[in-house]
Amino acid sequence: MTTTSAETVIAPARAQSAAASATVRRKQGFQHGGWFVAPFLVLFALFVIWPLLRGVYLSFTDANISGEGANFVGLDNYREALKDSAMWDALGHSAYFTLLVVPCITVLAFFLAMLAHHIERGKWVWRLCFFAPFLLPSTVAANMWQWLFTQGIGLFNETFGLTTPWLTDKSYAMLAIVIETLWWTVGFSFLLYLAALQGIPGHLYEAAKLDGANAWHRMVHITLPMLRHITGLVVALQVLASLQLFDQAVVMMDFGPGPELATRSFVQYTLEQGFTSYRVGYASAMSIIFFVIIAAVALGRMVLLRNREEGAR
Repeated sequence: MTTTSAETVIAPARAQSAAASATVRRKQGFQHGGWFVAPFLVLFALFVIWPLLRGVYLSFTDANISGEGANFVGLDNYREALKDSAMWDALGHSAYFTLLVVPCITVLAFFLAMLAHHIERGKWVWRLCFFAPFLLPSTVAANMWQWLFTQGIGLFNETFGLTTPWLTDKSYAMLAIVIETLWWTVGFSFLLYLAALQGIPGHLYEAAKLDGANAWHRMVHITLPMLRHITGLVVALQVLASLQLFDQAVVMMDFGPGPELATRSFVQYTLEQGFTSYRVGYASAMSIIFFVIIAAVALGRMVLLRNREEGAR
């Protein structure tokens, strides 16, 4: 009886001691971990938070590129931007490019990943060939395809027997940029799909084979459902990246907006206002509007994904 009472008294003391030790370890871990995170936080604040706050401030002024004599103008820049037809045209070009690129690159990346995953010989060669273009700088890839599309000397028309003015006709200029973008960036989405395919348990396919399911049924009822989350990620990343079209469009069009402004993207028009027309305040307002659009797209994707997961439950 005495032993039981002693144990009853000692147990809470041990629990309190263990809790105190855990609290001390958490504090020490936070202190030590804080030193590792501090450099990133400093750089993040310096190159992300501060420019964002500075841009918000400039969007309410008539600041020019010299940074002198900026006067507060309130919402005038935003009112002008919302009435600017050229801005809406540029946004439409970015949206049109996104609608062309995202479905194509998602489907193409999936089938390339399926090919590289199931091929028996030379797997590393196929994977290298599919991923290697993504390692090229954007200017290098754009210059390569500019030469390939150049009428008269480009290999694209010569190879397929075409006479299409890819870079000089507004009907084809955006399509040329889409083709270049697909070749250049598909490797990233391909890698995501390939990693996801390797994570699907093999016993699911073995059980499906025993039940008589052919290759098409296995892909539709096993592969695609198991890849729905990675597909959502690929689509979201490609939408955000495509809306920010700039490098390949500018380089392929000889640092211009393309034939009849057909390829001028929102980012390019913003830079023109800031560094060509020297209207930094107006360009800042356009940047904030674009930031809100990008944030709305990302938030919409999160809401849809959450609702889908709750519906599946």
